[in-house]
Amino acid sequence: MKRIKQLGILTLTTLLLASCSVHVKSHKNNDLPPGQMKKVTGSKSAKPYAPGQQKKHSKKHNH
Repeated sequence: MKRIKQLGILTLTTLLLASCSVHVKSHKNNDLPPGQMKKVTGSKSAKPYAPGQQKKHSKKHNH
């Protein structure tokens, strides 16, 4: 009886740990550095492709 209880707990623990999933977000530029993305698009500046600059360009001011 003790052996069955231990096996049940082990099975339950394994199932709970196996059900965890990890979600990874990819950036819209396919994880290329800003300078490489600049070369691909032919842009003169890498600034629009830098992660810190994305927030500045996405905001729209409604006054």
